Amino acid sequence: MKFIQTLLIILLIFFGLRILFRFLSPYIMRYLAKKVGERFQNMAQGRGYKEPAAKKEGETVIDRVPHRDQTSNKTVGEYIDYEEID
Repeated sequence: MKFIQTLLIILLIFFGLRILFRFLSPYIMRYLAKKVGERFQNMAQGRGYKEPAAKKEGETVIDRVPHRDQTSNKTVGEYIDYEEID
């Protein structure tokens, strides 16, 4: 009996959320579309893009620190060369 009760509760929650999202989805989509439209409008007006500062001739500027590649551990094991047999 507990199994059927648990199953019915899960189905009730599933269908309840499904109906709730069906009613709320237009409002959510409208909100997201408005935010994306504002972001595109800001980029078109130039607020979203920073122009690089004017550099003097001969000046060196480092924008980022290069990522160091990690060296592999050479003590992992020995290399075995396999040959194909026809």
